[in-house]
Amino acid sequence: KCRTGPLDIVFVIDSSRSVRPFEFETMRQFMMDIIGSLDVGPNATRVGVIQYSSQVQNIFSLKTFFTRADMEKAINGIIPLAQGTMTGLAIQYAMNVAFTTQEGARPPHKKIPRIAIIVTDGRPQDRVTEGAPQARNAGIEIYAVGIQRADMNSLRAMASPPLEEHVFLVESFELIQQFGKQFQDKLCGVDMCVEQEHGCQHSCVSTPSSFYCECNPGYRLNVDGKTCSPIDACADGRHGCQHQCVSARGSYSCHCHAGYYLNQDKRTCSMIDYCSFGNHSCQHECVSIPNGHYCRCRSGLDNLVPLACVPATDLCNGVDHGCEFKCVSTEGSYRCVCPEGQQLQADGKACSKCGAGHVDLVMVIDGSKSVRPQNFELVKQFVNRIVDLLEVSPHGTRVGLVQYSSRVRTEFPLNKYHSADEIKAAVMDVEYMEKGTMTGLALKHMVEHSFSELEGARPPSHNIPRIGLVFTDGRSQDDISEWARRAKESGIVMFAVGVGKAVEEELRAIASEPVEQHFSYSADFTTMTHLVENFKLNICPEESKGETEIRSPCECEALVQFQTNTVAILQSLTEKNILWACSLAQMTARLEDLEKQIADKK
Repeated sequence: KCRTGPLDIVFVIDSSRSVRPFEFETMRQFMMDIIGSLDVGPNATRVGVIQYSSQVQNIFSLKTFFTRADMEKAINGIIPLAQGTMTGLAIQYAMNVAFTTQEGARPPHKKIPRIAIIVTDGRPQDRVTEGAPQARNAGIEIYAVGIQRADMNSLRAMASPPLEEHVFLVESFELIQQFGKQFQDKLCGVDMCVEQEHGCQHSCVSTPSSFYCECNPGYRLNVDGKTCSPIDACADGRHGCQHQCVSARGSYSCHCHAGYYLNQDKRTCSMIDYCSFGNHSCQHECVSIPNGHYCRCRSGLDNLVPLACVPATDLCNGVDHGCEFKCVSTEGSYRCVCPEGQQLQADGKACSKCGAGHVDLVMVIDGSKSVRPQNFELVKQFVNRIVDLLEVSPHGTRVGLVQYSSRVRTEFPLNKYHSADEIKAAVMDVEYMEKGTMTGLALKHMVEHSFSELEGARPPSHNIPRIGLVFTDGRSQDDISEWARRAKESGIVMFAVGVGKAVEEELRAIASEPVEQHFSYSADFTTMTHLVENFKLNICPEESKGETEIRSPCECEALVQFQTNTVAILQSLTEKNILWACSLAQMTARLEDLEKQIADKK
């Protein structure tokens, strides 16, 4: 087989009346013999066939077939045109149509060789001296194969230099099959990237007599011609970012500091108005600051407690309690509590973590336009609170993040960061995408890329649970059923969290069995406390097989805690709403009591 790298090959076959039927059969066999030696496929060698006489007919283009069987079937179905010999016209068609990207040719920047194999048995009835040089200048390498009555001068005018390697004259049609075997060796050549120690850091590209090194997108080749360096698109200082410029693969993006969101111009930043969320519970005035908000009384009054209207007995809102997870007020005091499955440490504030349980967790968050910048900041807080409760390390839990809208973007893969602090910093730098809601495309990306070993997922033989958490706020604009099914069939435990206009049917399709314990819904971003009970399913296998067995209670508990803690975070994020509701109820009761006392006095 010819395995020197991908090629784009188009056969240009003479089917004029001078080619008799039995002779045309040998030309069919010649094409099939050549194709049989090629490694064909969409990412390997692509093949097209055109025939010509007084006109040109496309048999199949470079994008039509990617298997030898389909190509051979189409070649066997060719009916010769049996008219004149317009070879120049055929060359023009190959250049203007057959070798275009619309017809399946790879773009020039990919440097895939474009090869035209012209097989003819006579003298052209039009001029080839104009079209052939244009085709060669367009990057098409032309082999001219003449049979029996072919004109040698015309063959030389068509072919690429050096002529001794691109011009062939076969004495008869009976010898073309034998010639085909020799031509295969000429076409394939030697893969210099395999034959030599190339030393290329990224990729090696073989040429007929040598090779050269190429860099991946976003990198440039160093002066040594072998190693690559990332292109720093921020270095020239022309990015215009108000806060921070982040270079990535030859491009850049502007990021904002914590507490700010990126404006539509993608360069300037505005402070998040936390007071506009409507959950501040301030009695008088709410004042936004970069990392949150505080309450302020009108002139002449003092804050007795942060929210003023919260009873003084609620010490959790009146003191710096320092609880790692949650503070619970008691009569005249308070205490710290931990999520289910964790124990309070000796300091009365910190929570124990089950460090032996390992998971590969990929969170897929909706960045569509309907989410809005303020709510997207809540989603980022939600992600970071999950990270706070995980034992992140290269050999422990790994975390990846994907954002999607009309397209999908890996914010960071599973093998990018090795500590919770690194992940949380990266999450805060995530730029809101806006636009559409292609949840199906995001699921496809997660299955094909996010959980690949290339991006840091542990091999299935290690029995590290793979967990996908999809967070969306609306109906998907594409089909989700196929990739939701493939995700679960590939062993990914899927959780679906829907907010606002999310569609329950789609959430259920995403979620693993039992569905009721793997999907949740809330009316808006600030009232998600009822999701707590939906994540209590123990997904730890009773007995696993392979190199690593998950049997210890701590390992199992870690998986249980992922489900419980995820929604506990949602509960914590909206704790102020609960306090506000409780405080409002207490205020109402007080007013009713005062009204009753006034009525009694009257």
